[in-house]
Amino acid sequence: MNAKRFLVWLLAASLFVGALVYVAARVIEPAALANPPRASGSLSLPDVLFFALATLAVAGAAAVALARNILHSALGLLLALLGAGGLYVYLSADFVAVAQLLIYVGGVLILVLFAIMLTSRITEVTISNTSFGLAGGVALFIAVAPVLLAVGLVAPWTTHAPGPLVPSTAAIGNGLLTRWLLPFEVASLVLLATLVGAVVIARKEIKAD
Repeated sequence: MNAKRFLVWLLAASLFVGALVYVAARVIEPAALANPPRASGSLSLPDVLFFALATLAVAGAAAVALARNILHSALGLLLALLGAGGLYVYLSADFVAVAQLLIYVGGVLILVLFAIMLTSRITEVTISNTSFGLAGGVALFIAVAPVLLAVGLVAPWTTHAPGPLVPSTAAIGNGLLTRWLLPFEVASLVLLATLVGAVVIARKEIKAD
């Protein structure tokens, strides 16, 4: 059994390395030669703020994925959502930022924390999914991370001067009630159907008990 598992991991690692070499030779290297990295100047205050918010979001996401304690994962999710909300504000998307903080932080995350606190001995559970394990996660990270870094550093991103910060709530409200009224109502019907289905399932469980 151990030899079979070792052969499976060896084959998977070979496929990962082969895919990485192929992408590096056929995509990343030509893109790097065609678009050499630009010289970086001095960091301004908006740049420092962006990197701080991005670091907060990435650190929170890493805590969600790597923490063995579910409570620590929930706190990491809080940091990730706060960092993403800050990036929305940075991009002048005030409505999306407030909606994320109210819905995800004020609603979903609080619900998750209450579920953790009201579930007996849930913080003692350290591993919830062992299908791939640490080796599979490391292999996937090694395969994906270099490609993402190359795309971020080599891709010819278009740059332009940032415009002034303007509120977007009025434009979103007008769009939802005029041009996008039908998709908005369809989405509300889908959410209503979800709530009705949850109530029906809960009533069946109560009757069964």
